[in-house]
Order: sequence, then structure tokens, then C-alpha cells
Amino acid sequence: MRNASFKPVTIWLLASAALFSIAPNAFALSDGKMTPVAEDTLSQEPPLRQAFEGATQTKPGLSSQSDTVKDGAENTAPAAGGKNAPKTDGTDANPGGNGTVAAAADQMSAEIIRDLSALPAPVKAMREKLVEAAASGDIERLRPLIEGTPKPPQIMNNESDDPIDTLKNFSGDPDGQEILAIMLDIMATGAARIDAGTPDETYVWPYFTGKPLASLTPPERVELLRIVTAGDLMGMEETGNYNFYRLGISPDGQWKFMAGGD
Repeated sequence: MRNASFKPVTIWLLASAALFSIAPNAFALSDGKMTPVAEDTLSQEPPLRQAFEGATQTKPGLSSQSDTVKDGAENTAPAAGGKNAPKTDGTDANPGGNGTVAAAADQMSAEIIRDLSALPAPVKAMREKLVEAAASGDIERLRPLIEGTPKPPQIMNNESDDPIDTLKNFSGDPDGQEILAIMLDIMATGAARIDAGTPDETYVWPYFTGKPLASLTPPERVELLRIVTAGDLMGMEETGNYNFYRLGISPDGQWKFMAGGD
């Protein structure tokens, strides 16, 4: 019995000894395997952590934007003589950004003349001639006012060689009487004095061209609605600017332009 009980104990002791003798090698082997695995994990840890946390690498749009700003600053740095200096006249403004602000500023600086008797005598005389010709219903009455001047007015961007034909093309009727009616309507309002004191100074009808639509009083809105429809006005209010027909006369009484709706 002693031998029988001694044998299991002996076997257990031998097995334990064998286990302890093998464990260091196994642990070392385990270390040998784990070491390269740990290195791989460290090398991948930042992207994995960033992806997990939602803070991945900087978005291309953001990095390129900063680069663009940097490049832009370098490109606009003045060279010798200042030839590469940024423009300050507003000609490089974004149409949907600074250009809109500049247009609003121009409108705010325009002088609104409601009393037509206060117009310069040459301007008042040309306006009366245009009103008389338009009221006649005969669009040919405008021809002497167009062709009989040193510098003929620009009619609808001069879309044809004959300015009268151009006006007729913009009219809803073949005789151009709708355009004549529009001319009467816009010249019945006040004028906006644009670019006062400059070579481009012009008296422009209707005066809404020189006033932000958001600043119109109820009576002024009614006055505008005599020229455009309510739907047209809603469209204009989205941009803040009057964009229907305009007529301009220079301070010396020259008819400068008749521009169409945008």
C-alpha cells in the first residue's frame, strides 16, 4: 500500500518538475512570438485609435484649404513695384459675396431724386422728349433721339444693328408699344443719381435701381408694383436688387442706355 500510494506522489512530483523545466522555454517562446506582435500593434495603434474615436486623419478638404490660403498669401504678396498687390477696387470680388456687398453699398450711396423739377435742365429736357415719343405710340419717334446724338445710347446691349428693331424684339407686340409703355412707367418715377461727380455719372430710372428693396416703404412698393408683377418683386427680393428695365441719361442730357430685364 505504501508503494501504491508512493507511486502517484512520485509521478506527480516528476510531472511538476517537468512542467517547471518546460515553462521558461515556453514563456520565452511566448515572448518571442509576442514581441513582433507588440511592435505591429504599436505601429497600427494611432490609426486604429483614431478610427475608433472618430478622429481620423485630417480631411483632405481641410488640409488643402490651409494650403490654398498659404499659397494665396504667397501669390498675392506684392512684388517689385507692387504689380502683384491685391486689388482694392472690388473688381475681383466674388459675385455672390463681396460683389453683393459692393452693389448694396452703391445703392446706399445713390442719390434718390423724387422731385423731377430738381433735375439738371439737360436731363429734364431729354426725359421730356423720351416721354413725348413714348406716349405717341410710334416707336419710330425714338429714332432721332438715338441716331441724332454724337454718342448713340446703348439699346439692350446693341443686340441688332437697328436699335428700333432691337426694342421691338423685346416687346410683346410687333409694333414695340409694350416697350413704350414700360418706358413711360419707369420714367414716371423718380431717378437715382449714380456715380455722382465721376465721368460715369448717370440719372437712372426708375429710382429703385439705387435703393435696396428691403428699405422700400409700403407706398414705394406699390409704386414698384405698377412696373413689375408681385411674382417679379418676390424674385427681386431674393437678391435685394431691382433688375427690370432701366433707362439712363447723362448730366449733359445725352440718352445713355435702355437696358432690359436681367
